[in-house]
This record gives sequence, structure tokens and C-alpha cells, in this order.
Amino acid sequence: MPREWTKATIAKTIDHTVLKAIATEQQVRELCVEAKTNKFASVCVNPCWVPLCAKELSGTSVLVCTVVGFPLGANATATKAEETRLAVRQGAVEIDMVINVGAAKGGDWKHVEEEIREVVKAASPAIVKVIIETCYLTDAEKVKACEAAMKAGARFVKTSTGFGTGGATVEDVKLMRQTVGNKMLVKASGGIRSYHDAIKLLEAGADRLGASSGVTIVSELAD
Repeated sequence: MPREWTKATIAKTIDHTVLKAIATEQQVRELCVEAKTNKFASVCVNPCWVPLCAKELSGTSVLVCTVVGFPLGANATATKAEETRLAVRQGAVEIDMVINVGAAKGGDWKHVEEEIREVVKAASPAIVKVIIETCYLTDAEKVKACEAAMKAGARFVKTSTGFGTGGATVEDVKLMRQTVGNKMLVKASGGIRSYHDAIKLLEAGADRLGASSGVTIVSELAD
């Protein structure tokens, strides 16, 4: 049975995002205000903004999400784990980590899985979303990346950083959902700019959307 999408139900799926290098403190503060006003699921920011967001969102339902190993995924595992621990200490309750894409392309799935496991351990009790950067992977690799995330104990698999060669697609979300079933949640991110984009991805199986256009998306719906 199809879900009924309203402004409120869609807002609860959105990680309101600003990850550009040139984002200012004022823009991050505005992001928090917009997230509170629209009751988005979270704000997703670079690690340096976690303390500010934790302060601005204290006492609200909006979660603080940050990124780890972002955007290339090429940090050492120990660096990703320590970055995660610091973010959680500073108030992050969701961690969006980028896999080692080079290891994935090279078929070293043991490394991919073990690294995710280390980040999951470092994040506890915060949840981990694993960015597999679908634009660089074959369908077979996307499946293996999802399986590695599932085995490692992550809560979500996520399509994209938004900084690669492509973002979320309906086909990728369907494949990821099919792979993880009801054992994990799926986050679509990258290139989601309108209500129509959002609905297509949600109906394909996404549970959460990463978007910098959250306000635009919900403004297209009546209360």
C-alpha cells in the first residue's frame, strides 16, 4: 500500500544538508533554524560545525549528523575512527562515513567491511550511514558494498556524497533496498532538488533523503 506523502511526512525523511567548503557560520545557523522550523530529521554538516549545531538544536527533535572520511573516503581507518569518536563527543548522533572506494574497486571487501566495523564501534551509540558512492561502482560492487555495511553493523547504506560524478538514482535505491531488505535503512543523496525527485526516491525504497534543497522540497506541498 503506497504511503501518503505530506509536508510533515516528507520533512521527517530529510537530512537538511550543507557540506560545501565555503559554508559560513551564519549559513550553518540558518540551516539549524530551517531544520527546526520545518521539523526535518537532522542537519548534516561538516565536522567543524558539530558543536555549534548541537548547541543550536539542543532540546529539539532535530538530530545532528556529520560526515567522516568525506568526501573521498581515502583516509586511514584509524583516522576515520578517531574523527567519529570526536564528532560523537561533540554532539553528533548520526555519522555518514564514506567507504574506501579504492579498496572497493580493487575487490578488497575485507578491508571495506573491517573499516566500517571500526567506525560503527567508534560511533556507538550514534548510528552509522555508509556512503558507498554509487557513481563509481558497478551494480555488482554496489551489492557487495551494501553487504559489507550490513555485516559490519551499520544502520544505513547511502548512495552518494554529492561530490562525485553523480548522485542518487531510482535504480540505485531500488538495488540497495533489494540487497538490504528490512535489515537496514537506505538514504538517497545527491541531486535531490524538488518534491518530484524526493517522491520518486522515497517510493523506490529510500527511508531518508540528504538534500540542501529541503526547504524548496517541502514548500511545494500544502500543510
